[in-house]
Amino acid sequence: MATNDREMVQRVFAAGVQAADPAAAVGRLLGKVEMPVLIVAIGKAAGRMAGAALAHFPDTRCLVVTNYENATPVAGATVFAAGHPVPDENGARAAQAVIAALDAASGPVLALISGGGSALLPAPADNITLADKAAVNSLLLGAGLDIHGMNLIRQQLSDLKGGGFLRHAAPQHVTALILSDVVGDDLSTIASGPTVAPIGTAADAAALLKTRGLWDRVPQAVRDHLDAAQPPADLPDAQNILVGSNAQSVAAMEKALSEPYHVLAPVEGDVKEAAKLICDQSGPGVTLWGGETTVNLQGQGRGGRNQELALRIALEAQARGWTSWTCLQGGTDGRDGPTDAAGGLVDQGTLERIAAKGGDIDALLANNDSYAALALADDLLITDATGTNVADLGILVRR
Repeated sequence: MATNDREMVQRVFAAGVQAADPAAAVGRLLGKVEMPVLIVAIGKAAGRMAGAALAHFPDTRCLVVTNYENATPVAGATVFAAGHPVPDENGARAAQAVIAALDAASGPVLALISGGGSALLPAPADNITLADKAAVNSLLLGAGLDIHGMNLIRQQLSDLKGGGFLRHAAPQHVTALILSDVVGDDLSTIASGPTVAPIGTAADAAALLKTRGLWDRVPQAVRDHLDAAQPPADLPDAQNILVGSNAQSVAAMEKALSEPYHVLAPVEGDVKEAAKLICDQSGPGVTLWGGETTVNLQGQGRGGRNQELALRIALEAQARGWTSWTCLQGGTDGRDGPTDAAGGLVDQGTLERIAAKGGDIDALLANNDSYAALALADDLLITDATGTNVADLGILVRR
């Protein structure tokens, strides 16, 4: 086990996470923002973004909606903790509080948006129930859709997503400071785009569900809504400003290195193919990447895309005969799937350690049980919740 390399990749990963510090990201822009009468912070980084905004605009009414792991008191704000990645009743109550505040706003609104907002702020449209939305969300999470496809569908089922936030705030002007958790920083995809135009139409969402064989598996109320939906009216104008991103965090990892490195294009798509691509393009030395992969769930195990990608890289490395290497793959939010791990920290001994503890790596992966596999090797990456979210980061060292 290359102890020094294991320490080095953790240090480099931490630099990437630190570059996405939400308080600093927001603080750089607040001097250019009109004094708001209402601040609404949504997402995994909502608490820290709101704290920075309230330091600049004290005594402004502020609502914070974040996930349970990141929910801490914010002086001067009302904090709502809600379910992620599957929406729950607390999120629905938070959404109604946000809608009421937007409807009553008497002046400019400041929106602070970060990843995770799609699940955290469920406001079901028309006759769709929260249970319907939760069922759709769970189905999408296991269907291998990328974030763009997931949010195309989720926007059409919501009263706040896809610009719905702006409709409730109108006629008041909205400025949104946005921390991106998606590759390419498409603002319509981050938190399902509450302050920007939707990705597509209800017809587009229905077509995607049908193409992926999911149409008959979503609740009837969802199918009825998508079939009956009419094109929405034009959205009010808003000012949307990107304050942090995955690419910026990769650049920070570069600065943290003191030896030559290679940077891959953002890594996306199925974890199996992503592992092959990473290993194909990683020569001796250090390789860095960002991105966000997907997992097509087939089993009942626990894990997440980062944990599974780390293990599949270990399998690829073994198949290629690599003898001295270390890889860290982690989510910048500190939470990979429904687990307490951010991802995996693997090396040339990982698979041997799993086998020595009686684990069958093929069976574990077939059951999507990457958490159990990494736990056997003592290779889980545990960072605790970080308070930010700019997708995933990876570092591979080959000696």
